[in-house]
Amino acid sequence: MKKMKIDKEKLSKESKGIIKEFKEFIARGNVMDLAIGVIIGAAFSNIVTAFTKILTDLIGTILGGINFRGLSYTIGSLTVEYGTFFQAVFDFLVTAICIFILIKIVNKIIRKKEEPAPSKSDEVILLEEIRDLLKENKTKKTK
Repeated sequence: MKKMKIDKEKLSKESKGIIKEFKEFIARGNVMDLAIGVIIGAAFSNIVTAFTKILTDLIGTILGGINFRGLSYTIGSLTVEYGTFFQAVFDFLVTAICIFILIKIVNKIIRKKEEPAPSKSDEVILLEEIRDLLKENKTKKTK
């Protein structure tokens, strides 16, 4: 078997380059935003789960004490728990609605901050001056 000769200096430079690239990658805003989003999403998940349970229990009470989780159908020895599916669909819809509302609120806040006062371009200002001069000349000629 042949022994491979390892260039320690080259290996050291390459590993430093990779570490530097990784630091740059992590330091980018979108990666940090994603990490923050995942953490907030996990926390938000608990809120949505609790809210979903409250709504499910309320709907179940209104419909006469029905609990979606307990709905099932038995065929011979097989028990099909379709209530679990209904509950998952309901959880998804409530989660989607909550996220939709949250994004709408955030978008409104962002739009208000980003909307600068509309400024007129140089061309528009020049055209308005020409229009005003033409109006002046027209009124002078009619007098």
